[in-house]
Amino acid sequence: MVLVPRHGSGKVPAMDFETLSSWADEELKSLVKILPADVQAAAKKVVISLEEQPGQGSADEELEGDELGLFEGPTAQDEDGSGETPRIRLFLMNLWEDTGEEEHDYRDEVGTTFLHELGHYLGWDEEEVAERGLE
Repeated sequence: MVLVPRHGSGKVPAMDFETLSSWADEELKSLVKILPADVQAAAKKVVISLEEQPGQGSADEELEGDELGLFEGPTAQDEDGSGETPRIRLFLMNLWEDTGEEEHDYRDEVGTTFLHELGHYLGWDEEEVAERGLE
């Protein structure tokens, strides 16, 4: 798990990044344990980056800034030994604000967003992700 706090943003968050990271980490560990074995195996191949907000990635200028998560890299079907590691980025302050700053809702949305992005790693497009209730 990679934690990427954003320094110098000038914004004083309503919740500290460390607490949100801790909650997200707890939720993700619990969630992965109950996934089917093949999905667990896929989840272990993806780096999970917990970030305060978009803005730390090389292509982040293309983002709107309100994203909850993002999948980057090759899909499970496309892995070809290129050396590029698949990565799921979760934007914790955006998740916190999107859920009305409620811990239970935040934890649920962390799980849903992770599964949504994991679906992209598995090769599912937006429609297939939505069909599985992960929109």
